[in-house]
Amino acid sequence: MAEQVLMTALSPTMEEGTIVAWNKKEGSTVSAGEVLCEVETDKATMDYESTQEGVLLKIIKGDGSTAKVGETIAILGDEGEDVSDLELSAEKPAQDTTTGRADTATPTSAEPSTPPAVTESAGAQISGGAAKASPLARKMAVDRGIDIAQVPGSGPAGRIVKRDVEQLVPGVASPVGAAGAAEKSGPASMQPGENITIPVAGARAVIARRLGESKFSAPHYYLKSSVRMGSALAARKQLNNELPEKVGFNAFLMKFVAEALKRHPGINASWQGDHILQFGSIDIGLAVDRGNGLITPIVRNCGNRGVVDIDRELKMLIAKADEGKLKPSEYTGATFTISNLGSFGVQEFTAIINPPGSAILAVGRIAKTVLVGDGDELEVAQVMKMTISCDHRVIDGVAGGRFIHELKRIIESPVRVLF
Repeated sequence: MAEQVLMTALSPTMEEGTIVAWNKKEGSTVSAGEVLCEVETDKATMDYESTQEGVLLKIIKGDGSTAKVGETIAILGDEGEDVSDLELSAEKPAQDTTTGRADTATPTSAEPSTPPAVTESAGAQISGGAAKASPLARKMAVDRGIDIAQVPGSGPAGRIVKRDVEQLVPGVASPVGAAGAAEKSGPASMQPGENITIPVAGARAVIARRLGESKFSAPHYYLKSSVRMGSALAARKQLNNELPEKVGFNAFLMKFVAEALKRHPGINASWQGDHILQFGSIDIGLAVDRGNGLITPIVRNCGNRGVVDIDRELKMLIAKADEGKLKPSEYTGATFTISNLGSFGVQEFTAIINPPGSAILAVGRIAKTVLVGDGDELEVAQVMKMTISCDHRVIDGVAGGRFIHELKRIIESPVRVLF
């Protein structure tokens, strides 16, 4: 008997997905567990594995089509079966199974979850010759007027990643034709003085919704502090002189934050409506720009890990984020988040809390600053400004002040992590 194949939530925050390409053609036999198509979610490009078996009688959503969670993307059944009725019903809005109303939004959760039928994409080509590429690489190609199918891939199994588009030699890839470019919104089709329309979908839509909910539901307040960075920079230099691979500054920052959270566990908590959940593990996320939106790779259990171990995993997660290959468990459920804009020359800023955490630390650049000593003497020091945003439902002002003061003491005297 024929059945509809529905778009499922391939990540906890996914509300809709774009079908990059179908692995199966109409008339093909499909077994349970086989990859039907490749779907680009709000966070990554993933394989959609069938939980049904039969013959692929009809593809409802073709390559490049967007489908909301719960919408029909195809029909499976017995060979030669009449599916005209199912085709008609597939055109109707997806129904909420609990209320009967059209509603495709999926609830978010503090606990990461991965549907059992989802696996990471692999390989450079799929059936039909469609190129496999990370979401960021696809966006960069569109912005530059490049045909993504003509870009040589250097990622795993030939996957096209960010660096492939960045390092593209003129003439290797064919630019999108004038007619094709005219159909796209964004810089590739923009004429001087012309307004452009940028659809809000995918990662950008999720960022807008989740951070909007955070900003307007959580009563934010902000605490700022200036930190002398001389000792921390000297400790990093000394460690890097003894290692074959340099440890990045963000790993040190995550380690310092983890140590401060161990001393002030009430900051490592979440508002749950009728109770406050204090987390047993310190899982720190770092906001990373993908070009088309932010993602927050998470290093788990930072409180019990050394800075070298943290750095190794952080680099691995950032590389996966660049290729759009992070699993939901690797970017959801941070108990604390760090946002670092220092590399862009930003002196200081405030950040919006990233749920389910109740605090986020915003750090600016490290700059030489003239300071006045206790004896009114002048000195030049390397100084970094940091701002913590706190949810007042969970963290009182005094508690937030104690935490940022402790963090300042640890950064200015890294030996404090030893006791």
